[in-house]
Amino acid sequence: MNLVEVLRKPEGKTLEYKRDLSSPDGLLKTLVAFANTAGGILAIGIEDRTRRVTGVPDVLDAEERLASIIADSIRPRLVSEIEIVPWRKTQVLVVQVYPSATRPHYLERLGPEAGVFVRLGSTNRRADMAQIAEMRRFGQFESFDEQPIPDLNSEALDFRAASELFIPVRKLAPSAFRNLRVTTEHHGREVPTVGGFLLFARNRFDRFPDAWLQAGRFAGKDRVRILDSSEIRSYLPRAADQAIAFVQKHLGREAIITGAHRVDRWTVPMVALREAIINAIVHANYAEKGAPIRVAVFDDRIKVEIPASCLSALPLTTYARGVSRLPKPSDRPCLP
Repeated sequence: MNLVEVLRKPEGKTLEYKRDLSSPDGLLKTLVAFANTAGGILAIGIEDRTRRVTGVPDVLDAEERLASIIADSIRPRLVSEIEIVPWRKTQVLVVQVYPSATRPHYLERLGPEAGVFVRLGSTNRRADMAQIAEMRRFGQFESFDEQPIPDLNSEALDFRAASELFIPVRKLAPSAFRNLRVTTEHHGREVPTVGGFLLFARNRFDRFPDAWLQAGRFAGKDRVRILDSSEIRSYLPRAADQAIAFVQKHLGREAIITGAHRVDRWTVPMVALREAIINAIVHANYAEKGAPIRVAVFDDRIKVEIPASCLSALPLTTYARGVSRLPKPSDRPCLP
C-alpha cells in the first residue's frame, strides 16, 4: 500500500479516512457499502478533513480488534485485507475491500434489509429494496431479463412481430422462443420472461413505462433550445433503427476526394453510433423507473443516457492496479 498516493486523494466513493476505532458503527457501514458497491480503502489513523496522519497506538491490538469486529458484525462474512502501514514514527491500519460476489452484505444487528448500505459519493446510504434485489440477483448469478412473469401467459407476446424481426437472421420454430429465453416454463406453464416481455410484449408499457427512447436535437452545446425531438415507442429491436435514423437526419457528411473518386462519409462512424444505441437498449436497467433511454444530438457530440444501476461498477483506478472481474448477467454498465 502506497500511503503517499492515498493521502493525495480526498474521501470519495472508494476512499474513507477514520481517526481511530472509537466509532465502529460508522466504520462497519463503510465496509459494507464498499463491498456492496465498487470496493474501496478505509484508512484508520488519519483525520478525514485535514488528512493529517495521527497513527494508531497499539496497532497490533487494534488490528486484532478490527478483524474481530468485522467478523462478528457483518453478514455474510466479509473477506477483506487488513494491512499495517508504517508512516514516519507511527503506523496506520488500512483495510482494502473489493466488490463482493456474495453481496448484499449487511450489519447483523440491523438485519438483511435495514442493514444493507451502498456508497454514494463519500457517504454511506441505506439501500432500497430495488438495490437489494439487484444485489441478490448478482449473488445468485441470475439475470433480471430471464426471470419469469408468472401472472401472464405466452399470449402476452406478439410472436408474429418477433418472427418478422428475425427474418433477416433465420426462421423461428416454436421451440426457438424458449431457447432464446423469450419464454420459460413456470410451474408447468409457458410464460414470458422479463426480457421477452420487454422485446415483444403488446403492452410492455403496462409494466415497464420507461422502456422507450427519447431522441432530441439541441441547438449548440447544451439543452437550452431544442430543434427536433421524437418519442420512439416501437418494439425495442425496431426502436434501435429508428433512433439511429433520427441521429443520421441531423448529422452532416464530409466528402473525401482521392484522385477522380469522391466518397461521402458520416461525421460520426455509424458503427460506433449503432453500438452505443444498441448497448443502451441492452444494458438499461428497466427495473429502475423514472426515465427512458435518451439520445441527445448536440453541435459537438452525441450523448446516450441510460437508466442504470452502478452498484457493480469498478472505478478506472481499480483497473489500473490490475484488479478485474468477469461480468455477471445482472451487471448494468453505466454510461456517463
